[in-house]
Amino acid sequence: MLRQLEIKSRSRTEFINITGEVQEIIRTAGIRSGVCYLSVMHTTAGITVNEGADPAVQRDIITSLNKLIPADFYYTHAEGNSDAHIKSSLIGTSQTLLIDAGRLVLGTWQALYLCEFDGPRPRQIAIKLIADP
Repeated sequence: MLRQLEIKSRSRTEFINITGEVQEIIRTAGIRSGVCYLSVMHTTAGITVNEGADPAVQRDIITSLNKLIPADFYYTHAEGNSDAHIKSSLIGTSQTLLIDAGRLVLGTWQALYLCEFDGPRPRQIAIKLIADP
């Protein structure tokens, strides 16, 4: 079954914890065991699994990406968001997570994040749930 999740970002660059929203989709679907595929449907956003307990980690990742790929570098893409395209390519636009006992299989400190690199704007995430037979 395919689901859609819409998330509205609030700033140009941010990591938005979507673990709870995805978990609720799994609960509503009644999946006890299986696989959850997630794909952000944009070229200037990404999706990642990382530290969920300390927000300083997300700030550090954003700061490091901005140093590596600055917004004000001379790019030839006319829209002015080449840095966002590059960051999206580096982070990636999809994740595959296991489901067990009706929950995402994540480590103690892990969370699932939508990575916004060209906001604020609404973002769509396609979620494909496959239940074990």
